[in-house]
Amino acid sequence: MPPVPSEASSPSAEARPVDSSERLALLDTLRGFALCGVFISNVMVWFSGRVFLPREQTLAALNNASLADTVAWQAFSFLVAGKFITLFSFLFGLGFAVQMGRAEARGTSITPLYVRRLGVMLVMGLSHLFLIWYGDILSTYAVLGFGLLLFRGRSERTLLICALLFALGWSVVGVAILKLPQLMADTPEAGAAIAKAATEKSAAIKAQTLAAYASGSWLDVTKATFHFFFRDYFPLLLAITISTFGRFLLGLLAGKRRIFRDVPQHLGLFRRILGWGLVAGVIGSGSGLVLQQLMLKQVFTPETLPAWVSFAMAPLRNLGELGFAAVYVSSITLLFQRATWQRALGLLAPVGRMALTNYLSQSIISVLFFYGYGLGFITKLGPAACVAYCLAIFCVQGVWSHLWLARFRFGPAEWVWRSLTYGKAQPMRRDDGSDQRTTAPA
Repeated sequence: MPPVPSEASSPSAEARPVDSSERLALLDTLRGFALCGVFISNVMVWFSGRVFLPREQTLAALNNASLADTVAWQAFSFLVAGKFITLFSFLFGLGFAVQMGRAEARGTSITPLYVRRLGVMLVMGLSHLFLIWYGDILSTYAVLGFGLLLFRGRSERTLLICALLFALGWSVVGVAILKLPQLMADTPEAGAAIAKAATEKSAAIKAQTLAAYASGSWLDVTKATFHFFFRDYFPLLLAITISTFGRFLLGLLAGKRRIFRDVPQHLGLFRRILGWGLVAGVIGSGSGLVLQQLMLKQVFTPETLPAWVSFAMAPLRNLGELGFAAVYVSSITLLFQRATWQRALGLLAPVGRMALTNYLSQSIISVLFFYGYGLGFITKLGPAACVAYCLAIFCVQGVWSHLWLARFRFGPAEWVWRSLTYGKAQPMRRDDGSDQRTTAPA
């Protein structure tokens, strides 16, 4: 692993972006890896239009799928769905810890700069959400990011307890929020009728949205996005936000313990995380896969599924997501200690350094590929084709990221974000002299 700059070097009193010499290649690699999985998730479920299809059509397609599509969907459900956004959320909290450490090294408060950073991120996220794609995570992360300021001085024990309560316990509360009208019904029959009406309403909204996405102009898509976001998508977003914040706290805890700054001293910890994460991932995701098969065989339907199953599956699903995210983090970290693997996995680092640019470009490319005002492939690709599409685009992004960062210090979107955050245009072109400062990292 590349040597980490000495903690004893003199910190700069002026807040500024992180130089190349101050970055940890491991974290950039993890971020690039996470971005690939998030892209596959977004395409497989959202960009492809699969989420908007009637349940009967989706079940028929899965039951009659080719072997390649069946394998791709099952592998996605078990190994990808929810796992990589969990990893991304963990890295966001870890990034806050890094920024906090750098501020402490300068002897300044993190709050002013961090608030400006989140404010710019929120504006960028809302623009992305309503003008490009409704599945934006930047705005959600920006809003939740303010909550990290409340936990920066908490003990590691408090962070761990709150993280697990939010990441696992809140999922039950989220289900209760979504099912509140049914739970408050006078009789089971009334509750079932409410659930059926809600399902039909959601299906009608999704059908209208899909029609706009499949054949409408950009303005039609934008209008449909507003309608869909506030009438159908927003309640789901609210139900999962606190769980996301719990994952932020796990990243903050890891950052405060500085386990990624001195990996050789924490190899035993990473091995334990790998083992326990695998157990949790198999239990959580395995139970979800069993339920999915029962739904495909129509042993259960959303209307006939016992309420207790939904409440039990919520924390199990989150357990599976946390477990496999932990497996991915620990596996890459342990492999990174070997020179051969470090060189191979390090190819992802430039993608991670330009995560914002690559994330936004994935949205732009995908709406132009799937939506009607572009090539119109929405609902036309099976699971295997979706994975192939994602990997092809991601490989191109990897090459482009390497070429770009060979000449420039930041990705285009990162440059805008940093320039607005610091209130002045940041030097864009790579200057070997500027990248060799000795400022101590967090």
